[in-house]
Amino acid sequence: MVRVNRDRLRERNRMMDSSRSKEMYLETIYILENSHDHAHVADIAERLGITKPSVTKAMNRLKEEGLINKETYGHITLTEKGEALAQEVYHKHCTISRFLEKSLGLSPDEAATNACRMEHVITDKMMRAIEAYLEKEAAGRETENKGT
Repeated sequence: MVRVNRDRLRERNRMMDSSRSKEMYLETIYILENSHDHAHVADIAERLGITKPSVTKAMNRLKEEGLINKETYGHITLTEKGEALAQEVYHKHCTISRFLEKSLGLSPDEAATNACRMEHVITDKMMRAIEAYLEKEAAGRETENKGT
């Protein structure tokens, strides 16, 4: 029987939650920044369905990590490092969502909901497999269109 060190497991889960949370904030800022040139605490809180004090606390952590620029009570933008991470998460989200729509026939809303959960835990190998599937699927459609 394998004995699991409960403290180590708790710490790993806490770190995963922290990483997932960071990715959600960065992705949200990325989306808001692309549509409004910047984000505000209130916009992030509304979009994620959490309190403004929770967002403020998270923004302070992200600023300390060099992932965002934050004016006191003002605009929030991604740093170059933050934008790179946010783009990676957003790419995963869009790719997984498209895969769930194409392969399983999920509605766009259902696919997006599930992609939002999956994007934080998917392995690189699985992500490459999904991208390969979508490339083959697109090539098949292109071949089909040329034949008609």
